[in-house]
Amino acid sequence: MVEHTHTNHKVDPRFPHHHARPQSFWEARANAIASLLIEKGHISTDAIDRIVQHYEHELGPMHGAKVVAKAWTDPVFKQRLLEEPETVLKELGYYGLQGEIIRVVENTDTVHNMVVCTLCSCYPWPLLGLPPSWFKEPAYRSRAVKEPRKVLHEFGLDLPESVEIQVWDSSSEVRFMVLPQRPAGTEGMTEEELAQIITRDAMIGVAEVEPPAATVR
Repeated sequence: MVEHTHTNHKVDPRFPHHHARPQSFWEARANAIASLLIEKGHISTDAIDRIVQHYEHELGPMHGAKVVAKAWTDPVFKQRLLEEPETVLKELGYYGLQGEIIRVVENTDTVHNMVVCTLCSCYPWPLLGLPPSWFKEPAYRSRAVKEPRKVLHEFGLDLPESVEIQVWDSSSEVRFMVLPQRPAGTEGMTEEELAQIITRDAMIGVAEVEPPAATVR
């Protein structure tokens, strides 16, 4: 994401005990290069805005949500998705940069999956769009591995001790997406309706999908 060139301090409410982090060297360098290119007329702010618009609104979690909804309603598709995800996702057009190899891991009554990238921020862009800022934070990247249950609690998700938490570390070689469990009370919903309630956080594994009644405030 493009940020302003001034020092940018970020605080995530889920990790209040961690200090705000200043803009990194690479963020500052990218912003400086962008400013220089704009100043020399090689690129416009409109072009940058169009790129951001594409990644935020055309390449985003709505694609992953469609895949999950189809898996919930089509057992044959679900089996193929879990066994040969690369083939299935390529058939749907979800491949390319940051999506060359993607594995789909399924949540069950006894296993809950959670995704992290401990080295940087490897993430399945074709399915989930750009990673959220907290996914790139050192606090999440280190604590998700060491104390996943506590991190999930900070996201508002408390799982029974009987549920095993499996943490998957994405890398430049392979990225992961969680197939969350279908919530009770959604049996009569269409595939399109189901896709509307599936969130990005549920496909990372830091949340569960809530039935429609629970999402109305």
